[in-house]
Amino acid sequence: MNAPEPVFEAPWHAQLFALTVHLNESGLFDWPFWADRFGATLAQHGLARELNGGEDYFNAWLETLETLLIDAGHARPGDLRVLRNGWETAYLNTPHGAPVHLNDPQTG
Repeated sequence: MNAPEPVFEAPWHAQLFALTVHLNESGLFDWPFWADRFGATLAQHGLARELNGGEDYFNAWLETLETLLIDAGHARPGDLRVLRNGWETAYLNTPHGAPVHLNDPQTG
């Protein structure tokens, strides 16, 4: 018997999906609006090359969510950049297999 294929290739894919669903269920946006925005991002990315449905798909998902939050006034581009850089620093400095912890950029 073969093991089932994982639904998400990486933990961050699942986390990003769950965050988007949570924001939708919280009333921040409705799903048809999200689907239109995400479809436009996928179409834009897919013009240059065929998408593989994994990492590139979720990078487009993240881009859509970030843009949606900025456009709606719920986030500022600089804040997202600081947060993204903080996560990158945290995971690059975390030993393999250990949980990644994000430091507060205000307190270090």
